[in-house]
Amino acid sequence: MANLYKRILLKLSGEALLGEQGHGIDGNILTQYAEEIKAVHAEGVEVSVVIGGGNIFRGVKGATEGMDRVQGDYMGMLATLINSMALQDALERKGVHTRLMSAIRMEEIAEPYIRRRAIRHLEKGRVVLFGAGTGNPYFTTDTAAALRAIEIESEVILKGTRVAGIYDSDPEKNPEAKKFDIITGDEILKRRLNVMDLTAFTLCRENATPIIVFDMNISGNLKRVVCSNEAVGSTVVWDES
Repeated sequence: MANLYKRILLKLSGEALLGEQGHGIDGNILTQYAEEIKAVHAEGVEVSVVIGGGNIFRGVKGATEGMDRVQGDYMGMLATLINSMALQDALERKGVHTRLMSAIRMEEIAEPYIRRRAIRHLEKGRVVLFGAGTGNPYFTTDTAAALRAIEIESEVILKGTRVAGIYDSDPEKNPEAKKFDIITGDEILKRRLNVMDLTAFTLCRENATPIIVFDMNISGNLKRVVCSNEAVGSTVVWDES
């Protein structure tokens, strides 16, 4: 069966890397994510990744109380680079060629983000990791993921979470929460569901970029989303007719 997508952007949360730990990076989760990405990459899919920094930045958040917002946001961007470097190493150890591109220049550890170069890396079969968000304060990694996906002409944004998809309420707090297999953008706004921040959501809507939210922690789920017709997760569609 042919893959459903040729080029994807995978958005991962930094908190997911915590695993059972209270802080830092769980090596087992990191290895699992690398295996999931490798399996999809092996099918010929062009893979890019944006990962948050919550597992690191949340741990020092107490120290930033009262701190200038811009300073704190730049600290968060650096946290995403730490996570990106960790995932890059895990992928490389599994034989997957990667490139880490940063929105903040630090040539010793990452290439500066250049759109055409990123696309060329993908075309050459390298997994591309985008670090440091958009390089600007006041923007989340959700927004960075939406922006990069649109720039590199990704066919879909895959948001890997620890729940099975989009629900009408928090499934971790409400066992009766109803899961949506398909939901329109208008319905998400109407229900005020927390899928992505509004800036990211608007970017996706204006460019008709599909979003699929799924449980990244179930082995094989990423490949099911990308390479099969199995109903996995929740899909956000923009055709409101």
